[in-house]
Formats: sequence, C-alpha cells, structure tokens
Amino acid sequence: MSHNTSWYIPFIGRVNFEKNIFTAVVFWILSIFIVYGCVNSVNLTDGIDGLCSSVTSTVAIAFIVLGYIQGFAGLTIFSGALLGGVLGFLCWNWNPAKTFMGDTGSLFLGGMVVALGYMCKCPIILLPIGIVYVCETMSDIIQIGYFKITHGKRVFKMAPIHHHFEMCGWKEKKICVVFSFVNAIGCVIGVLLLYFGISQNNIN
Repeated sequence: MSHNTSWYIPFIGRVNFEKNIFTAVVFWILSIFIVYGCVNSVNLTDGIDGLCSSVTSTVAIAFIVLGYIQGFAGLTIFSGALLGGVLGFLCWNWNPAKTFMGDTGSLFLGGMVVALGYMCKCPIILLPIGIVYVCETMSDIIQIGYFKITHGKRVFKMAPIHHHFEMCGWKEKKICVVFSFVNAIGCVIGVLLLYFGISQNNIN
C-alpha cells in the first residue's frame, strides 16, 4: 500500500485509496478540491492587516503538536519554519502595517497549510484546524449565492466575513485577536481528535 494515497481518519483508521479505480478517482477529486479550496481560503483571509499571519500562526502551532504526537520530526520542523516565518512577518504586518503579504504570500501560505495536512496523512483535519479559513470561504459563497437568488439582497454587510465585522465597527486588531482565538479553539479540537483517534485505534 502506498503511503501517498492513504489517509488517516480519526477513530476510523487508515483509508487506502488504491483498492480500485473508483477509489483512486475519488482520491484525486478530493485532493484537487482540498488543495484548491485550502489555498484560496487562506487567500480570502488576507483581507486586513495581520489577519492571515495571526490565524496561520495558530495553524502552525497545531501542526507542531501533531508532529510530536505522531513522532514525525519532519512535520514539526516544517511547521516550526512556517511559524517562524509568519511571526516574523507579523511584526511588520500588524496594524498599521508597514508591509503587505499580497496574493503571492497568502497563496504560498495556503500551499504550506495544505502540505502540512498531507504530511500528517490527515488532510481532513484541516477543517477544524483551519476553521477560520472555512468560515471565510463559506461566508463568501453564502453572500454571493444569496445575492444572486434574491436579486440584490445580502446576508452579511460585506464578505468575506472579516469585512462584515469591520463594517460593524470592529477595529482590525480586534478582528485579528478574536479570529485567531476562534481558530485556536478549532486547532485544539483538531489536535484532540487526532490524538484520541490514534489512541483508540492503537487500543483496538
């Protein structure tokens, strides 16, 4: 069984996508969706000073912990490099920003995040660990869909959702802190899912 086409799912175990042509096709479809979705979701998060960097720092910390849990030094080192990079950049990107990430930086971070998910053989763990990325994307999809269906009405004042809170009067620093805290909760949930999932499978 190739380790490149097998995923670990908490409480279920390792799933092999090489059983037949159907599972292989499912693997590639899911992979394209996950990679494309994650990269663009991180890009959407880069809308105000410091937001993408601060949220991604919580993701990097989560993968450092996951690397320790799995005994995977490469994952820990790669995550540590990401954490150092975003924290170093955050010093200059915090509101009021002296430098900006741009699409090149945010798309690169998205690629790094999705790579970490595949390195730990559990890309679905990106859902809780990157919960803010998910919310940013879903708010954009909901806003556009509702706007088209209702011919001009909106669910949010502005999308992605960090702009909604900005329009509600939240300062950029507050948005960064609150969103990072929310994502940190998602990271804790993701780490616990993987930790207890591995423990349960080891027992069984």
